[in-house]
Amino acid sequence: MNNLIKSLFWVRNLLFPGTCALCGKNLLMVSEMRVSICEDCASSISSGGGERCRMCGKPLISEIEICLPCRNNGESSYNRMWVLFPYTGKYRKLLAAYKFKNNLSLANFFSDEVKKVIRCEDLLKDVVIVPVPPRKGKIKTTGWDQVEHLVKKIESASGIPVDRCLKRRKSKVQKQLDRRERMENMKGNIYLAREAPKNALIIDDVITTGSTMETCAKVLKEAGTERVYGLCLFYD
Repeated sequence: MNNLIKSLFWVRNLLFPGTCALCGKNLLMVSEMRVSICEDCASSISSGGGERCRMCGKPLISEIEICLPCRNNGESSYNRMWVLFPYTGKYRKLLAAYKFKNNLSLANFFSDEVKKVIRCEDLLKDVVIVPVPPRKGKIKTTGWDQVEHLVKKIESASGIPVDRCLKRRKSKVQKQLDRRERMENMKGNIYLAREAPKNALIIDDVITTGSTMETCAKVLKEAGTERVYGLCLFYD
């Protein structure tokens, strides 16, 4: 019975999102219902402009080309990364509605934003999308994974292939650890399940310390992937 109720809840959220995920206003237009955001809120959402770090993609303050954290952390295994929204304020609410309240229609909004980046960047023309793998047992426990659901939307809407070649062993929850502990926690826990693609775009929902992205990129590079890029919806 619980599984039936959960399934019905998902279908309702997917097909009939009644209110805006940000302001709570009733959604009347099909275009609004598709992304679960009203037009007014959608127009206020921006991935920002200005100069960005050519490694991690985060906004530069006074630095030139590379931000201070990237300089301090040394060379990364990924060639470049793009990030879309800061994990603050309304953007944090947006992710919470998708990730924790199962507002599945928001995947359409995020998919549209990811496709904009891919279309505008020549470096990404021939990539294969590689989603960051979920924690072991997560899908069995929760019934879904937010990154997997997103890449399915991107694949179906754009035709960009998705390769789920990375898998994850059981480990501690990353958000409870600092950067050094996160890097240690990830060692050996991300592994390659089959042959790696030639050029990969790793996709995740949030980047904080970058340890998960770095570990995934390193596994792919060591397996022979020539170019590894990263893209995260939110940055902390």
